[in-house]
Amino acid sequence: MTLMSMTGFARAAGAGFGYRWAWELRSVNGKGLDVRLRLPPGQDHLDQPARERIGGRLHRGSLQASLSLQREASATKLKVNEELLASLLELMRRVGAEIAAAPPTLDGILAIRGVVETVDAEDDPEAVAAVSARILDDLDIALAELVVARAREGAQLGAILGARLDEVDRLRAAAETAPARTPEAIRVRLAEQVANLLGASPALDPDRLYQEAALLATRADIREELDRLEAHVGAARALLAEGGAVGRKLDFLAQEFNRETNTLCSKANDRSLTAIGLELKAAVDQLREQVQNLE
Repeated sequence: MTLMSMTGFARAAGAGFGYRWAWELRSVNGKGLDVRLRLPPGQDHLDQPARERIGGRLHRGSLQASLSLQREASATKLKVNEELLASLLELMRRVGAEIAAAPPTLDGILAIRGVVETVDAEDDPEAVAAVSARILDDLDIALAELVVARAREGAQLGAILGARLDEVDRLRAAAETAPARTPEAIRVRLAEQVANLLGASPALDPDRLYQEAALLATRADIREELDRLEAHVGAARALLAEGGAVGRKLDFLAQEFNRETNTLCSKANDRSLTAIGLELKAAVDQLREQVQNLE
């Protein structure tokens, strides 16, 4: 499956039955799927089916979906104000009987303001249902375009994340082979630390000295952290290859990367290992930042 970003834009428009409409979809990062739907007045019946379609295509992200709907000019008709026309004819009859005047013409009567009105054509239930179906069909088209846009950006993010994982693995391998991790180097450092302990307290109890030496040896061992980092790199690569909505899992792994890197830095008692640990932290931070964009 393809990796999906959470950001994208799509638009789809249509016309029919005396209407024009257009959908605009904008999505950005979000912890879950947050849909903000803006519908024109009188179109509340589209809310539920629209949300169902959106939920069927998207898993995460903050989505703003807006529908604009307009009547076409041809969807209007002329209507004669029968009550006003009757009043005018009665008035003309009475006035015409009292004075000598030419009889009124039809075009003159119809030109009087208010006699002829422009009104919206009434929608029959079948037309309303047909328009609603077409509008939802175009929402599907817009969603398909949005998915394509998110997939396109997801592919770019996949390449970036792959490079970040390669960097993390390279630094892990550098820590693995660092001269400071050799048994002889660890032995020398322990000897120096034990000597410092004896210098600070010559009468130190041998058992206490043994405990301190064991504690120092444990703190100097980063084997567990290196093994976990290697396992996390493998798991992250597998998720990238799997694709789909893997953002949450990768976000969890990124937190684990950060935890192991922090522990490695705290255990490092050599400048070279400290430098590697700091580079690891920078690479992991970049990894976490990019993971936030994945669905």
